[in-house]
Amino acid sequence: MLYFARAFYLWLLLLIPVILIGYALLRRSRRKRVRRFGDEALVRQLMPSWSGSKGWWRTVLFCLGFFCFIIGLARPLLGAKLVERETKGAEIMICLDVSNSMLAQDYSPDRLSRAKLAISRIVDRLQGDRIGLIIFAGSSFVQLPITTDYVSAKMFLNSIDTQSVPVQGTAIGDAIVTAAKGFSAQSEKSRAIIVITDGENHEDDAVEAAKQVASTGIRIFTVGVGSLQGQPIPKDGELMKDKDGNIVVTRLDEETLKRIASVGNGAYVHAGNEEFGLNPILDEIRKLEDERFNSTVFEEYDEQYMYFFAAALFFFVLEMLIGERRAKRRLFE
Repeated sequence: MLYFARAFYLWLLLLIPVILIGYALLRRSRRKRVRRFGDEALVRQLMPSWSGSKGWWRTVLFCLGFFCFIIGLARPLLGAKLVERETKGAEIMICLDVSNSMLAQDYSPDRLSRAKLAISRIVDRLQGDRIGLIIFAGSSFVQLPITTDYVSAKMFLNSIDTQSVPVQGTAIGDAIVTAAKGFSAQSEKSRAIIVITDGENHEDDAVEAAKQVASTGIRIFTVGVGSLQGQPIPKDGELMKDKDGNIVVTRLDEETLKRIASVGNGAYVHAGNEEFGLNPILDEIRKLEDERFNSTVFEEYDEQYMYFFAAALFFFVLEMLIGERRAKRRLFE
């Protein structure tokens, strides 16, 4: 599988058609100026060493070099091989709220972005643990099945936004049940669910769902995202309003999240801007008895950027060597 470590550089590839169109317009403008000077065929005879086709060749070679250079900057990585590996650790399912209320900006830049950053940092701390990702709003589904492939976990995490679940709302109980079904058959003792949400549950009985899941030996931790005072929800450059035209304010429901954590034999943490709350939860999960898992993962990724930089250098040098004049002699006459 090909993966770009710095994919944002790929946006620079949009400059290639701009360069080609710009050069075509420049050639067109030059022809117009030549026609004003005199007969085009006569002017061409007066400049026998000038080559029109070489200009296009140089531009195309420059674009090829630029293409390879940008691909190199994006750091392409290639999965070396799949390996069967035995790991030891816990299984952790993270349930992330992606409802519109997670766009509130009482965290920088908003609740959802701050939660994704915290999850990414926790993934960096995992060693042998298996992680899965559930996203939910009015319904829930598995975004990432339980795995030890942390690179893939970050890729799936980056693609999440409030449009990932089409049904709006906040169904925490459904997310907990979905997460419980996502654990592997190899896991029996060291299983934990982390629910990250503002706690405004509108769809189901989350406490009852947590109680049923906890009876199977799964521990449930909750992270409350948001402020008790409340925050408006930005949408399309404006503040979200209800059907009566009033601005919708989203508030953290700590009581529900505390009750879920209590019946789930876990703990509740109020997320902060500095310490989001996942680190102490992970430390608590570390106390669980480790289990052994057999999994198939990419052992490593091979860097490919040097090949693209070499190709870019080749095209740039070739472009400089061509020049703009016709060759005085032909190799074959």
